[in-house]
Amino acid sequence: MTFLRILFLDAPLTVISWLGRQGTRAVAALVVIGIALPWIGAVLKPYVTEAVFVLLCIAFLRVNIAVVKTYLRRPAVVLAATAWTSAAIPLLFGLGCRALGLPQKAPELFLGLILQAVASPMMAAPALAALMGLDTTLVLVTLVTSTTLVPITAPLFALVFVGSTLSISPLMLAAKLFKILAGAALVGLGLRRFFGLATIERHKDRIDGFNVIVLFVFVAAVMESVGVRVLKTPMITMALAALAFAVFFAVLFMTVLMFLPAGRERALALGFMASQRNMGLMLAATGGALPDLTWLYFALSQFPIYLSPHLLEPLARRILVRASIASEPAPGPNT
Repeated sequence: MTFLRILFLDAPLTVISWLGRQGTRAVAALVVIGIALPWIGAVLKPYVTEAVFVLLCIAFLRVNIAVVKTYLRRPAVVLAATAWTSAAIPLLFGLGCRALGLPQKAPELFLGLILQAVASPMMAAPALAALMGLDTTLVLVTLVTSTTLVPITAPLFALVFVGSTLSISPLMLAAKLFKILAGAALVGLGLRRFFGLATIERHKDRIDGFNVIVLFVFVAAVMESVGVRVLKTPMITMALAALAFAVFFAVLFMTVLMFLPAGRERALALGFMASQRNMGLMLAATGGALPDLTWLYFALSQFPIYLSPHLLEPLARRILVRASIASEPAPGPNT
């Protein structure tokens, strides 16, 4: 019996805890695995929606209720971040692309950029922010508020910049988003109440490891055909990948600069969230009926999303350390 417990319970939990301690390195490694083993993506693709739900449940499980109440009492930062990610970013994308003449020069790429801009932040953003030690609660609250606006903002901006050729049903999208968010909140907060904060904190590594495993569903599904495209059209693929990184970091830096008055930690958390656009949601909304080049851009845009936690983690640590030092009380005359 002891041997069976070690084999089927203790050993898997040890591996999951180890995976959680790898944090952002593990997330970056998932990209390589997803490209190298495309058959895994084909197997996992049908379960992307379920993975989104599980990740959001975990985000609600770990939410700091006291901090949520603080943000609700003083909602200026959340409201400003919601307006920025839901309205300002799509507007800047659309006007910038038009100024460059992309609708005429590269209509398929233009469509991909607009759909990227009108999407809400990824539902996995709180999980990735947690791996970096950022303010998960601020990310989650802003994610929820901006996501609830997507049925209004996404069709509006798509209609303005792309035209009526793109079919998006606001009512269907709204119903789906509400079901996912409300269900995840009930499950996550219910589990938090059942297990208690102390238990959740004690098993932090296991929860992080489970996050990484669920995130792999996203990575493997989206990266399924990237390897083949690199071999067939290497120059186009590399150019689109460079553009994806440029767009990601442009949104990140603009958001950080915009919210620096709210503090460096908050600014980085919001910048990270705003740059993580939920393009999978837009694929679902359009029924996947998108041009081939748009599909490829969406796939390559996942590279900065999943590599950025590892790339930005040193910066996040420095900011958190400085914030911790600044919050310490000054030594008294007798110390």
